[in-house]
Amino acid sequence: MEKFDFEEERLRQEIGKFEARRVLIQLPEGLKLHGPRLARVVEETGAIPIVSADPCYGACDLATAEAESLGVDLIVHYGHAKLSEYECVPTVYVEARATVEVSDAVEMALPLLKEWHKVGLATTVQHIQTLDSIKEILIHAGKTVITGDAGHSSYLGQVIGCDYTNVKSITGDVEAFLFVGGGRFHALGIALSTLKPTIVADPYENRAFSVDDEAKIILKKRWASICEAKEAERLAILIGLKSGQQRLRDALELKGKLDKLGRRATLLAITEITPMALMQFPEIDAFINTACPRVSLDDTKNFPKPVITLNEARVMLDEITWEELCRRGWFES
Repeated sequence: MEKFDFEEERLRQEIGKFEARRVLIQLPEGLKLHGPRLARVVEETGAIPIVSADPCYGACDLATAEAESLGVDLIVHYGHAKLSEYECVPTVYVEARATVEVSDAVEMALPLLKEWHKVGLATTVQHIQTLDSIKEILIHAGKTVITGDAGHSSYLGQVIGCDYTNVKSITGDVEAFLFVGGGRFHALGIALSTLKPTIVADPYENRAFSVDDEAKIILKKRWASICEAKEAERLAILIGLKSGQQRLRDALELKGKLDKLGRRATLLAITEITPMALMQFPEIDAFINTACPRVSLDDTKNFPKPVITLNEARVMLDEITWEELCRRGWFES
């Protein structure tokens, strides 16, 4: 049984609507294996399909440059809800809603939530359609369930990798959070943004678990990275080149502050922030990442030198305290 709805009939209709002759299919890592099959669907319409093999981390990572260089008429972006209001190339978003049953995993999470009465509920776009049924299970178990506003997301209760506005909006009203979805990635974002106990109900592995211990370890590593960056003699500021991650103004403002303090920093433009790419600059002691903050948080152990976020740089510069950063979160500008 297929675990996601790829809306193949809609795909055909959108290609006809845009009269597209060349289509770029963009999928996140977990869905790339479906690329060849979706390409065949596109071919059946008479259009030429091209599947992007580059990494895709979200709707902020739209393959605009690829599409323009390939003369594409339409981008079909899978797995995420729309973020950008303006696209250089016509873009269709197919959210790839999950078809897996979530109730068993939620039931498994109940014992882990037993000490808390007020529970915040969050998920990704793949499971938004299941929120009402999840609420029923939690309410039946005696929980008061609260779902945050949509914030910058498309749906109530939805979180994305770098935006946890909706869970932060209800942090003061709940004692813990339940995240329904696969893996640890989004749940850790919730834990780091709210500093509240966070339980995962994973319907793909059919299990439930806490990410609290892992979040505490990440917090310790982030403080250590800030301390190292504060002592660094040579800094570099990373400017992301992905369409939804470029914060040039913030990078230039930060460089100006460092210059005034006599701490010269090199501006580095980069598409993929990887350990291998940063190792090409051995004279740099620490990097400040103004692009996706998750790169710094999730890949700490892979980088041989500190790679701190923009908000962590504000702690380094004594503009805010560590306690303020913890309250503000790592994803707020």
